[in-house]
Amino acid sequence: MTDTAARKTLETDTEDASRAPGMGHTVEKIGGTSMSRARELIDTILIGDRDEDTLYGRAFVVSAFGGVTNLLLEDKKSGAPGVYALFADADEHHGWIEALDGVARAMREINAEMFDEAADRKDADDFVRERIEGARGCLIDLQRLCSYGHFHLSEHMQTIRELLAGLGEAHSATCLALMLRRRGVNARAVDLSGWRDENQPTLEQRIEEAFDDIDLTRELPIVTGYAQCREGLMREYDRGYSEVTFAVLAAQTQAREAIIHKEFHLSSADPRLVGEDRVRKIGRTNYDVADQLSNMGMEAIHPNAAKTLRQAGVPLRVTNAFEPEDPGTLIDAEPSESSSVELVTGLPVTSLELFEQDMVGVKGYDAAILEVLTRHQVRIVSKTSNANTIVHHVEAPLKILRRVEKDLKARYPSARVTSRRASIVSVIGRDLSGLRVPLNGLQALDSAGIEVISSQDTGRRVDVQFIIAADKMDAAIRALHARFCEDAAADSASGDTTLSRAA
Repeated sequence: MTDTAARKTLETDTEDASRAPGMGHTVEKIGGTSMSRARELIDTILIGDRDEDTLYGRAFVVSAFGGVTNLLLEDKKSGAPGVYALFADADEHHGWIEALDGVARAMREINAEMFDEAADRKDADDFVRERIEGARGCLIDLQRLCSYGHFHLSEHMQTIRELLAGLGEAHSATCLALMLRRRGVNARAVDLSGWRDENQPTLEQRIEEAFDDIDLTRELPIVTGYAQCREGLMREYDRGYSEVTFAVLAAQTQAREAIIHKEFHLSSADPRLVGEDRVRKIGRTNYDVADQLSNMGMEAIHPNAAKTLRQAGVPLRVTNAFEPEDPGTLIDAEPSESSSVELVTGLPVTSLELFEQDMVGVKGYDAAILEVLTRHQVRIVSKTSNANTIVHHVEAPLKILRRVEKDLKARYPSARVTSRRASIVSVIGRDLSGLRVPLNGLQALDSAGIEVISSQDTGRRVDVQFIIAADKMDAAIRALHARFCEDAAADSASGDTTLSRAA
């Protein structure tokens, strides 16, 4: 049996097992972009052709509808201020109040699009009105209270951020449960956002209390991605909180499988960049690869959520929400049985370089740089060093990096601290042994006319990184994908395994 045939058989066996009756429940997550296509989800993953036996035994964790959290907090990509950011900077009421009114309008527009029945739309609109007015009153009262010198707004901003974020998930869970009930499904909106709850439970206690009277064999819970808890999810994970809720729910309820439904398959590269006809679905990989993806900003799942699932022994499946017949990609803790490149991805970074001629033989430089980067909350993607130079490839706004440079120059006046835009393109797989990825990668990039600033292999044989100019990232991804994924697939089909087994 060929490797490809073996993989297909394994995927089929796994999928059959995951759908077999009496094998436990699944916990499934729907992201915000997919939630905006909720009508289509009804006909695919939520109901589709399921009968009474296969309709239940599932719990869905939902994000806010696409764009709503950006309006409530700030735009994740552009940084444009939402209600939270405007409230944090407001000297008066009007800015954030207008933004909150805009959130209410956006939610009502979503309701109008989602519901055909006037009664359902009214219920959804009433829910929006109650939550928005409650939040408005809370913020006004807090602003008034903090006008007195004994109270400081900064002490409450994290709580406000969590309160606002929870509005989005509570709205989407309520709407989806209404839609399902209209179609005869015994669905229940499970609100973990702690609205008007005076308790401060842990996340596990919040989930246990919410699921105490839910019968998964006869009910379909629609759960908010945000959960108010003592730990403060947003303080720890910020916008990644919904995947953490999802993972803890799956681990705590001992789910058979955790499933993330996206609007695309987990593929060997971005199909919009490489071409849909050139990429291939990964099919199966492990949590080690998922961690490398997270480091490169291409999250299959938040790394802390992956850790929770891995430690609980719960496998993760990533599927295309709009292709329910496809089993997607299974992620578990198993190593690969053969060497192969599974995907190629890239990330824009800034290369922060500290050069000090007198560094050689002196300890402490690296620790000092790390302290400054940590203090400014700069995420390190990768790093390299030699006798007198330390380079950190980081992901951070330019204004933050300017502060980092200033602090480092103050600490080391004779050092030369520079930064420049670059990009990292990473070749990733469960086992890259014997593939000569550094050599073959450099040859592929050279043939494409792309100059490599540096390359590195940690020795664990799970990823190889190539640092190149910022404007060459897309071309580099295409060149490396062609070399390691497309050429390898063609060689395998023709029986030539030179690349996949190079010694």
